[in-house]
Amino acid sequence: MRTITTASGTPIELDGDVLAVLEAISRDLMRRHALDYGFEEVAREFQYVIDQLDETDLRTYLKESLFMSFNRFENERMTTLVRRVIRTTESER
Repeated sequence: MRTITTASGTPIELDGDVLAVLEAISRDLMRRHALDYGFEEVAREFQYVIDQLDETDLRTYLKESLFMSFNRFENERMTTLVRRVIRTTESER
């Protein structure tokens, strides 16, 4: 299994787990900036990681990221529907 690093040198094993990549980047940003970082720092860190990935890795992580985003989208949509039903039920009482 191949390993890449964050800009700070934290190793990340490339096993298809996008959450592991996000957690490593998040930990490094918090350690370096104590929660005082913005879009630019995050974008630079992502670019640093992306630059180390080959085409196969990029496809793997894009697929996983899309899947995670879709799940979040569906969960938020379901939550909205459930809240509507609860409001409707409460207003009928």
